[in-house]
Amino acid sequence: MTRAYCLQCERPEKSCLCHLVTSVDNDIHIVILQHPLEVKQSKGSVTLLHQSLKNSQVIVGENFTDNIEVQRLLEHYHQQCAVLYPANDAVVLSVNNSNITRPKCLFILDGTWKKAYKMFMSNTWLQQLPHFTLENDIVGQYQIRKTTKKHALSSLEACCYALSVLEHQRDGENKYQAVLASFVEFNHFQLSFNPN
Repeated sequence: MTRAYCLQCERPEKSCLCHLVTSVDNDIHIVILQHPLEVKQSKGSVTLLHQSLKNSQVIVGENFTDNIEVQRLLEHYHQQCAVLYPANDAVVLSVNNSNITRPKCLFILDGTWKKAYKMFMSNTWLQQLPHFTLENDIVGQYQIRKTTKKHALSSLEACCYALSVLEHQRDGENKYQAVLASFVEFNHFQLSFNPN
């Protein structure tokens, strides 16, 4: 007997996360470059992120050099694209940093640290874009996946914190707090399937 799937989030109906989606009208276009091994990862945060951000898209692959959709995006946004990746020359996204040039399109790499590094290194066009990184004092709420990296965040958390700074969201009015709150619920929801 085949499992029934939700047509919206494309997950089994038992683990459908549509009730956790918080619709947000983000100003910066978010492009999530997702590693193929993350697509069916039930603990992944990209489905919730993509469903929550009105101005976002997901492109699956490892090397996007010849990807037609990526080429269209780069042409459309001209020199106003950036990537969220902790490269050595990355600009730290901080509310105290007034020298940040706000992009119109932000690329997010979705995969384990090892996969994300491989994706970054095999896509030289990504290396040529301006890089942003987050401050090291952000405490993540990703309880359902383990990593040895200190200050590791899910793709959803990293994206929301980046957008908060780039779109100058104030703490009391930050529209991404609702998405982050949904992510905490998502963790609890996933843990409910495995009480141990």
